[in-house]
Amino acid sequence: MTPRGRRRAGMVRPYTPTGGRAAPSRRTLDLATLLIANPDKPLGGLDAHSHRLMQHCLPGVLSLAEVSADLQLPAAVTKVLVASLVDSGHLVSRNPVPAAQQTDRHLLERILDALEKL
Repeated sequence: MTPRGRRRAGMVRPYTPTGGRAAPSRRTLDLATLLIANPDKPLGGLDAHSHRLMQHCLPGVLSLAEVSADLQLPAAVTKVLVASLVDSGHLVSRNPVPAAQQTDRHLLERILDALEKL
């Protein structure tokens, strides 16, 4: 443990990457939200954390949880950064594909019966 009032080297307060913002501007973001970077949007003018996040997302689609883990940022901080990037058009967020609906049990029983008759 560190003495009271002293931080470990390299430790950054959570409000530093977000520029002091504590809550995301969008309430629809969760850990399973898929993030797609807009390659046409210039990265100039972004702060260092947002720039790093964008470079991480540019190769393809990632979930918010993956980005948070890979960048070693708390999920709450990542949500604030992502919300700002979605607002500016740098990122597009998509809800994950919902789980498939359950199959009709009656249909499965009919298929099984037909297979048994073969």
